[in-house]
Amino acid sequence: MSKGTVVLAYSGGLDTSCILVWLKEQGYDVVAYLANIGQSEDFEAAQKKAESLGAKKVFIEDLRAEFVEEFIWPSVQANAIYEDRYLLGTSIARPCIARRQVQIAKQEGAQYVSHGATGKGNDQIRFELTCYALYPEVKIISPWRIPEFYTRFKGRKDLMQYAEVTPLFPAIVHKLTHTVLFILYESGILENPKNHAPSDLYLMTKNPDDSPNHPDVLEIEFNRGVPVRVTHLKDGRSEDTPLDIFSFLNEIGGKHGVGRIDIVENRFIGMKSRGIYETPGGTILYHAHLDIEAFTMDREVRRIKQGLGIKFSELIYNGFWYSPECEFVRHCISKSQENVEGKVQLSVFKGQVYILGRESPKSLYNEELVSMDVQGDYDPCDASGFIRVNAVRLREHCRLQGDLKK
Repeated sequence: MSKGTVVLAYSGGLDTSCILVWLKEQGYDVVAYLANIGQSEDFEAAQKKAESLGAKKVFIEDLRAEFVEEFIWPSVQANAIYEDRYLLGTSIARPCIARRQVQIAKQEGAQYVSHGATGKGNDQIRFELTCYALYPEVKIISPWRIPEFYTRFKGRKDLMQYAEVTPLFPAIVHKLTHTVLFILYESGILENPKNHAPSDLYLMTKNPDDSPNHPDVLEIEFNRGVPVRVTHLKDGRSEDTPLDIFSFLNEIGGKHGVGRIDIVENRFIGMKSRGIYETPGGTILYHAHLDIEAFTMDREVRRIKQGLGIKFSELIYNGFWYSPECEFVRHCISKSQENVEGKVQLSVFKGQVYILGRESPKSLYNEELVSMDVQGDYDPCDASGFIRVNAVRLREHCRLQGDLKK
């Protein structure tokens, strides 16, 4: 008798294909679920593979538009970045994927969900916290944490050998972590943090040395902190839907080698890991949004919002998208974006993003007030008192230091 139905987050790669067969060996009916979030994938071939391995049903879901609108856009509003460099490509995708997995599990009456995340990584946490938040009674099968599985399959070599004597043969090649937002490279020679990345590693961006010798100049229009249009100022090409905007920025950023980082990051589970990321479109938007936000947002509001952005980044990284605190922080960040409106002109060239100018009907920049040539509505004499008041504590500190030295 079947032990029940399990919805497996299936990538079509070696790990989850082996897990699909293994789950069937354990007596489960397996529903394979493959999310299209912008990865390079032959989805028809993946479906046929899952069916040939014995999946009871196969769901292939196009989540690209909702991924951009409901997950990437809030991260743009937040200027979300983890440990000063990582634009959270993997982290943001997981709650989007897991949400649909839960919906399918409920629809199919499945008591179980499963995934191929390792027992050492962050993704197991992100997938499972989302599942528990949205489907509290669900049971999770995490093979890489089950001794019967990980003692049998100690690594990819064992998986490959398993594939050769099961319907998996010929074995599926290793897949990268890839979405519309980014590509992540890890493991292999990259596990030694001293090793340089191979020159042919990158798939999403050109080597900046080989990129065009002329920049692409873009104008990005924002409304409430969200990009609503991107226009190429030379050839006039314009995009105005979220997925098209992001895809176009990926194209331009990739062409110029923008968005490459090689970092050692702190996993939530407590260990450091080395990863190489390509995030071309996200990097362009990060710089553009920072600029229009500084132009339109009150200084003290922005200072508070910066702290919220750091908290939001940590919550995303650690898997708490569907938590009361993250919902609260997202609401506060969204409120802060009400006047973040306008256009930013920028140049993309040789791995860099250069801000050229900006304009906004909600600008807090007062040209007359700040001008060195016009007095405006400002009395310079007021600065004397302002400086003296701010100097009070400095004078007192100096007095105390003098008293201590006596």
